[in-house]
Amino acid sequence: MEATIDDFQRLDMRVGRIIEVDDLPEARKPSYRLTIDFGRLGIRRSVAAAKTDYRRADLLNRQVVCVFNLPPRRVAGVSSQVLVLAATGADGTLRLLQPDTAAELGSQIT
Repeated sequence: MEATIDDFQRLDMRVGRIIEVDDLPEARKPSYRLTIDFGRLGIRRSVAAAKTDYRRADLLNRQVVCVFNLPPRRVAGVSSQVLVLAATGADGTLRLLQPDTAAELGSQIT
């Protein structure tokens, strides 16, 4: 199924910085609860099943690209407010998307 440019433009993707990383032992997959700063747009939380691919120290202060306008989703009892985007390898390995150089927090992906 092909997406249209209108479909793409309905997604509000933004750059944020991870400011807190907490273990989430209640999750089915090894996961972290992330707190992400989007600058003037505020702070949001997300759940990322990235614990097998990243150490906490690797994530703290890292910029990430997130879908900002999806409805919150409950994951392991936590409200995940944004979707952190990642490339997924054939073996299931995650590589979080980030700007190649630092971007202003809250910057829109276009």
